[in-house]
Amino acid sequence: MKVKVVENQKELEDAFSIRKIVFVKEQNVPIEEEIDQYEDEAVHFVMYGETHNPIAAGRFREVDGYGKVERICVAAEARKTGAGKKMMNAIENYAREKGLHKLKLNAQTHAIPFYARLGYEVVSEEFLDAGIPHKTMVKQIPKEALAE
Repeated sequence: MKVKVVENQKELEDAFSIRKIVFVKEQNVPIEEEIDQYEDEAVHFVMYGETHNPIAAGRFREVDGYGKVERICVAAEARKTGAGKKMMNAIENYAREKGLHKLKLNAQTHAIPFYARLGYEVVSEEFLDAGIPHKTMVKQIPKEALAE
């Protein structure tokens, strides 16, 4: 499994393909909510599996002094393999390289235990995003890099 910062149109399409499978097809998020007005300003990440097929994606933006982690998703066949943790480590390392040490994300409530294991803490009440319950979580990241 290898995480890449998206550098070209094919990699961006690979990232979007995983997001569409997970969020639009599996979770019934409307496509116009999933692919939004922030795509052009975001830094996108894609993970490839052993056969070089896209298996996970995420994006990152700088918002109000925070690194905002968004759209983290892993294809069904790659779940429970460490892909999500590896994706999060890559995004956190990217944030660190940009001099950001405070991260924020809006976690689907079922994913809160995953993010809590990575050091994120809930800082909001539950709210709906695309009809799905979420809570905001934050994390201070250390200055040293994480292992991939």
